[in-house]
Amino acid sequence: MRCPHCGYAHHKVIDTRETGEGIRRRRRCERCDQRFTTYEYVAASLLVVKSDGRREAYDRQKLLAGIQIAATKRPISGDAIEEMVTQIEDALHSLGRSEVPSSMIGNLVLDHLARLDQVAYIRFASVYLEMNDLDELRGEIDRLMGR
Repeated sequence: MRCPHCGYAHHKVIDTRETGEGIRRRRRCERCDQRFTTYEYVAASLLVVKSDGRREAYDRQKLLAGIQIAATKRPISGDAIEEMVTQIEDALHSLGRSEVPSSMIGNLVLDHLARLDQVAYIRFASVYLEMNDLDELRGEIDRLMGR
């Protein structure tokens, strides 16, 4: 773990608190004296089955990053995105399976974004659904608007 402000690798833990799904730690960098927060989660052995059949370990940060890109410059708080990812993880774990298809994760993200922010939904859908032209994008917008 490196300081997000200066990149220095040494820091001190100031405060540790348990959250419902993990541990929240406040840290202070020993070089620049800036504070930052880290979250630790229990790593479950969940494998994601890709569309080409490959399997890879579930990565919360990868899912979070994809949603954050779609939500860039939208009025969606970081807490709302974190909560969305937690809800998606809860849904995946409640299935009781060790492997889930990537399409299931993508569809869960689309469901949550459709309720939260329609522009972020379209951004995510344009990549996830591999839209190649404006007609496909228009069709998805029409479907989202109930036309």
